[in-house]
Amino acid sequence: MNLHLTKLLPELSKPHQTLPKTQKLHALIAKSHHSDDPFYATKLIRFYALNNDLISAHNLFDKTPQRTTFLWNSIIRAYARNGFFSTAFSLFKDMFVSQTKPDNFTFACMLRASEENGDVEGVRSLHGVVVVVGLGLDSVCCSALVSVYSKAGRVLEASKVFLRIMRPDLVLFNAMIMGYALTRDWVMSLEFFRMMQKYGEPPDGYTMVGLITCFGDPSLLAFGEGIHGICIRKGFDSSDHVSSALLSMYFRCKCVKSARKLFDGVEQPDLVTSSALITGFVQSEDYVQAFDYFRAMNVEGLKADHVLIASILAACAQLTIVGPGSEVHGYVIRHGCEEEVMVASALIYMYAKCGFLEMGLRVFRAMPRKNIVTYNLAINNFGLYGFPSEAFRLFDELIDKGLKPDETTFTAVLCACCHAGLLNLGREYYRRMKHEFGIQTITEHYVHMVKLLGMAGELEEAYELVRSLQEPIDPGIWGALLMCCDVHRNFELADIVAQRLLHNKTEKSSYKVMLSNLYAAGGRWNDVEKLRVDEGSQRKLPGVSWISGA
Repeated sequence: MNLHLTKLLPELSKPHQTLPKTQKLHALIAKSHHSDDPFYATKLIRFYALNNDLISAHNLFDKTPQRTTFLWNSIIRAYARNGFFSTAFSLFKDMFVSQTKPDNFTFACMLRASEENGDVEGVRSLHGVVVVVGLGLDSVCCSALVSVYSKAGRVLEASKVFLRIMRPDLVLFNAMIMGYALTRDWVMSLEFFRMMQKYGEPPDGYTMVGLITCFGDPSLLAFGEGIHGICIRKGFDSSDHVSSALLSMYFRCKCVKSARKLFDGVEQPDLVTSSALITGFVQSEDYVQAFDYFRAMNVEGLKADHVLIASILAACAQLTIVGPGSEVHGYVIRHGCEEEVMVASALIYMYAKCGFLEMGLRVFRAMPRKNIVTYNLAINNFGLYGFPSEAFRLFDELIDKGLKPDETTFTAVLCACCHAGLLNLGREYYRRMKHEFGIQTITEHYVHMVKLLGMAGELEEAYELVRSLQEPIDPGIWGALLMCCDVHRNFELADIVAQRLLHNKTEKSSYKVMLSNLYAAGGRWNDVEKLRVDEGSQRKLPGVSWISGA
């Protein structure tokens, strides 16, 4: 190694380099005729990947003739880290074909990629390969397996791997505790916490967050308070993430008073803690308090992130008052967040809920980047407000832009057909959904198709569609058919549907008034009386609806 390259080693050993610096290092190494050296190529590929320049990373990989395991790992990790999972898996297969032996870090990377891609079966397959190649007890592979199984909710598989590890560390214990917390199995989370203490492994803030996450029911409030006490004794309550987890726990347990007391006791609430409080109020449907604390947070000079802005806009939508929502819209513009898809989508939804469709469409049209979620919102709004042609035009537009419609898209389109009474067009979209796009039919699709057929007088066809479905059939589908029977005064079919609905006691009260009116219209007063006696003392509360323009 010459003196020039020796001087480059400190730069190459750094964890990160900017893209211009990486390109400069690459040029210097190439000038020294060492660009095909796998050691330098591995370092440079890592830097390129961290700067999201996968083209340069892959070009360098292709030009490196001697491909070591480290080099393969660097390019596979580069694609996996940037979310290109199919390419990462393709390279992993090429690695086997090239007869380069993967190591424990290769498998750890691929396991994480499978989990992030939502491919749990892929994790299981890789687990089998790990065992076959003799890495079943390797600490790196076992740690990765415990982590990915826990995040995927497969805690039984995670615990089996965990129990084979001779000396589990803090990270592994935390993974197990959080895994069981995500499945709300607080008993097992506490058991692993006890086991952790038995091994003499001191907990940290992540341990506490995992335990706190377990408790989401008022009946478990005492356990949550006990964990809060441990946090105070060990000084974890000063951590922003622990405080926010405690706030969320108290809201889940319907203990708003304790949540506010906890927040008031924080000397300088940061964005994480403030967000937890505001989101808690939104989830508790106390939208006014959520908005008041959002204003107070702004006075303190804390800048809300995109998730919090979307949450507070959801609160404004539930209030159905456009004034607060417009105020948040102004905040969005002042802070340059209007181009964020999540924020723009929340604005579209808020304006539609408050009755200001045109304002929501202005936001939609101004978006430089639109995804399937924003298109679905706009299509749904047009359909609900009686502009089906605009909804269908947007559907064609998203297809032209190369976006793939999903089940929500077709729910919105079928809803538009339903509101406009466009049976033939609804049939065509239903056909395209199944045969052209291969989307599996869900309850909402059946509800809209039953309404379309039934309202058009095709009650027999609607009934046959319902009967063709696999049991158990969602009560909402039967309810849609009952509504059509009510409109067309088809008492014979209504009796059949009523028996199916009333058989499900949890849904009985939802359709009592409709059935009662239908029987009364046919002069069947004995049946009306039976419904009233069967329902007992339950009474239908009067509905209240209001929209304010300010």
